[in-house]
Amino acid sequence: MKNFIALLAFTLFFSCTDNSALEAYDKDQFPAEIAVKGFSKPDIIQMRLNDQPVSINGSTSYTEKIETKINFVLDNGETDELGIYNQQTGTKIASYAINYDNIKDYKNLYFFNLPGIFLQTYAVKPQVNLGKVGFEFIFPNLGEFSGSSLEGVKGVLKRENGVVLAEFDNIGKKDFTNVKIYNYFSATAPVYLELYKPGTTEPYTGSSIIKATIKQDIGANMIVLQEKMENGVLVIKGDIDVADYL
Repeated sequence: MKNFIALLAFTLFFSCTDNSALEAYDKDQFPAEIAVKGFSKPDIIQMRLNDQPVSINGSTSYTEKIETKINFVLDNGETDELGIYNQQTGTKIASYAINYDNIKDYKNLYFFNLPGIFLQTYAVKPQVNLGKVGFEFIFPNLGEFSGSSLEGVKGVLKRENGVVLAEFDNIGKKDFTNVKIYNYFSATAPVYLELYKPGTTEPYTGSSIIKATIKQDIGANMIVLQEKMENGVLVIKGDIDVADYL
């Protein structure tokens, strides 16, 4: 009889235990940390984790240099969303679906939010000596309109008379190239960037030479190349200079 009572009490105890309390121990959890280094100008932005504003130094909206670490707990099988929004208009600029399996891809989050373009990259304005010109390039939408499957292109920077100023072996989608420096020669003469398949003298798409007119400022130039269509024709623009904002 005593054994029966003990068994009954044991059964009743576990049948009455709150299942939600046990579930917390059933899930795999992982402490996540995202180091954010961003820049936004002139827009004021807000980051939200699962729709909750992220506070940086007591503020939930920020502009220009943005640095913080976001700490939270990831549950296996669930997805957390980190979104970047224009604070004034409420427009979503970018979002990242973060889960237990891909958190390592988001340990560092870099971005530039500039007029007309959002770059997911990190960059530091290069040091260029007085009287010199320095160029770095990035090509984030390579292939968007050309259909090219290349991950990078070769760039040859030239003067109007064809003299080569600098060569860039691989201008890619994700990172700025290393800086190339030459002597400043004119405040008005344009420079041209010709784009080829890496390691060749073949245009990266089509058969005609692909050339972009690039503005030349004394000092550092960090140019964002963009494929665009104008009147049905593919053109390459290089009119966004990240260095102007740093």
